[in-house]
Amino acid sequence: MPIPAGFTPSATETQTAARQAAFDAVPDPTTLVSRHEIRDALIERHTAAVQDKLDAAHVAIAGCGGLGSTVAVALTRIGVGHLHLVDFDRVDMTNLNRQQYFLKDVGQYKTEALKANLAQINPFVDVRIDTVKVTDDNVVDLFGDADIICEAFDVPENKTLLVNAVLEQLPNTRLVSASGMAGFRSSNLISTRRVSKNFYFCGDGETAPKPGAGLMAPRVGVVACSEANMITRLILGEEDA
Repeated sequence: MPIPAGFTPSATETQTAARQAAFDAVPDPTTLVSRHEIRDALIERHTAAVQDKLDAAHVAIAGCGGLGSTVAVALTRIGVGHLHLVDFDRVDMTNLNRQQYFLKDVGQYKTEALKANLAQINPFVDVRIDTVKVTDDNVVDLFGDADIICEAFDVPENKTLLVNAVLEQLPNTRLVSASGMAGFRSSNLISTRRVSKNFYFCGDGETAPKPGAGLMAPRVGVVACSEANMITRLILGEEDA
């Protein structure tokens, strides 16, 4: 989708046009690799039995920022077969300090930019997108067919909304959530725990952004990969945190 005129006030028209041209010029990844090549490489690392389970999994990712984009990259790299990306926001320059986007993506919808970037890793993963804001009223419609839901919002109120809605409306769906990842405190404070039968939580649970210690790529990445690892374990039948 084209960048709307004036969306990035600090960018010149030339910069905006150049970003759009770069976004549009990304090569078709299916001309670079075959499904057979990618699957053989994954099986070499994972074995066919493990890869078959990963291929069959359906994971929904709510939020495509620092957490969600990193989770999506990790799951794409291991060949999770079906991903559903949900976000309403666009990529801006302040996202690039921790999110899996590039300069060409600035101004694009995150769902569309992330889908395109994931295709450059594995174009044979089935990636579905919904560019909408999650509300109490659309949780079932958006996430009702997922095996696992990854909560990956930045805003605490949005996290609470999704967690409560899933626990109430989709109690049999497994949910992996995160909180407490800001700054540069020790990674050893980050953990994964099972809160209830189908609810898992990653992070230190307390560290919020503050001046000089905002959301930064290394620590956000640790928590995101903790979410991705818990999701992988659930797909492979491991339910303990």
